[in-house]
Amino acid sequence: METSRVGSIIRTLRQELRMTQRELADKMNLSDKTISKWERGLGLPDISLIPELSRILGIEIMNLLAGDMTPNNFAGGNMKNTKYFVCPTCQNITLCTGEAEVSCCGKKLAAQTLKKAEEGERLTVHLAEDDWYITSEHPMDKEHYISFVALASGDRLQIIKQYPEWNLNVRIPKRERGMLIWYSTDYGLRYQLLNKRS
Repeated sequence: METSRVGSIIRTLRQELRMTQRELADKMNLSDKTISKWERGLGLPDISLIPELSRILGIEIMNLLAGDMTPNNFAGGNMKNTKYFVCPTCQNITLCTGEAEVSCCGKKLAAQTLKKAEEGERLTVHLAEDDWYITSEHPMDKEHYISFVALASGDRLQIIKQYPEWNLNVRIPKRERGMLIWYSTDYGLRYQLLNKRS
C-alpha cells in the first residue's frame, strides 16, 4: 500500500461526504489527529479499522488498500445495459446498471440472461393514440405468468409490475425506439425491439 495514495483517497472521499476530520474520527472512535496523519500520507490505518473505514467512505476494501478510486464499469445512463435479478420465490425484480450482489428470500440471485423473444414468445404491440398498447396470450395463472413488463430507451426505464390472474394489458407512452423487456416464469427474461412504427 502506498501511504500517500491511500491518504489522498481517504481525504477525497471524506470531503465528498462533507465530513470533517473530527466527524470521521468520531465515527471510528479515534482522534482527528489520526485521520490527519493518514490523509497526509504519514501512516496507514490499522488493518482492523479498514472494513469500517471502507464502509463509512463507501469504497470497496480492495480499492482502498490499492489506492484506486476507479469506479465500476457503469453503463453511463444507457438503460439497455441494465442487469435484472428476479427472485424465483416471490418474483420480486431488482435491477442495477453497475456491479451488484443481490439476494432475496434468503437466496443470492444471479443476473438473468436477456434473450431475444422467438415468434411464439413475443408480446403483441399495437399503436393506441400516442401509446404502445401491449397484450399477450401468455397464461397468467399462479404458476405461469409474466411478472413484469419494462421499456428501456436511452436514459429511461419504465417497469410495470404484473400479477398472476390479471390479464396483461399495458400502455406505455410511445418513443422513437426502445427495448420491450419482460420476465416469464416459463421461459425467463425476453426482449423485443420497438420503433415508432411498431
